[in-house]
Amino acid sequence: MASIYERIEYLIKQKGLTKKSFCEQLNISTGNMGDWKRGKSTPGTHKLIEIGAFFHVSLDWLILGKTTTEILREGGEDYFSGQIRQLNCQSEELLQKEQEFIKEYIEFARYRRLKENEENS
Repeated sequence: MASIYERIEYLIKQKGLTKKSFCEQLNISTGNMGDWKRGKSTPGTHKLIEIGAFFHVSLDWLILGKTTTEILREGGEDYFSGQIRQLNCQSEELLQKEQEFIKEYIEFARYRRLKENEENS
């Protein structure tokens, strides 16, 4: 599966949904799905977060097709440190767009944890 659309399509089939039903549940227009399929566009960040949460998959897998979690390294230093593995990257080294992506990903992780806790309650 080389594209985001192919991974989304795979998840839809795995869950036994129709594309129409999936679009209705996530408030996605069928026109947008068509654009994703043709490669004219891809889902925005917020929609990717919703799709990942809906299917309980990581954004790494949804966006990149990665199946393993790796600690990012730059110059031999971990981006994570300490026993509770708090984020320890230097924000001034990141572009504003990169900082915003990280913040959105953290929001996604919190949202996903909340949903999992609700489901397990």
